[in-house]
Amino acid sequence: MAKTRSIHIVVGSACLLFAQAFTPLLAAAADLADLSGKAAAFVTLRSRDNFSSEYRYDVTVRNNSAELFVADSLIIVLDRITNIGGQDRENLTGESLLNRMEIIGQDGTTEDGRPFFRIPQGSDPDLTPNSESLPVTVRIRNRDYVAVFTPSFRVMGQKRDPPKSKNAASTAATPPSKASTDKLIQLLLKKGLITPQEAQALSQP
Repeated sequence: MAKTRSIHIVVGSACLLFAQAFTPLLAAAADLADLSGKAAAFVTLRSRDNFSSEYRYDVTVRNNSAELFVADSLIIVLDRITNIGGQDRENLTGESLLNRMEIIGQDGTTEDGRPFFRIPQGSDPDLTPNSESLPVTVRIRNRDYVAVFTPSFRVMGQKRDPPKSKNAASTAATPPSKASTDKLIQLLLKKGLITPQEAQALSQP
């Protein structure tokens, strides 16, 4: 009985650790914004293994906007795969070609079940305008041995909030006026929270 209880505890702990490890990936993907039109994925075929029908790609992200993107938030989502005719579904069955591929080494899946990969962070905390990220390697194994196919990615991530202006910062740091301070002191005195002596001391410059 004690042994069974110990096994249950071990299994339960392992499941909890597994959930804690993967939940942040799913939550992170759900909280990211679609950066289509602002950032683009550039795909380069690096190698092809004819025996296993495995293709290796290097994918980088380029910031085409004037905004800053948080570098360690960027992911690329494998949105679809098209054949040589530009179609993303099989002619006979209508099944998505993406479902016919084996995606190797993905970092997680989006809510709609599409695989995603995290973009490596460089030395800069942000992907600045007109700059390009480090490449991530994407491995796709073609189960049907289709001669030519093209993967398409969309970019998701977080925008960096613009820094507050100096005027706004100086306004926030401006101390309250003497009239406001005196009014507050009188209110505290009226409510009996301070004594007349304390109120006089607080009114001193």
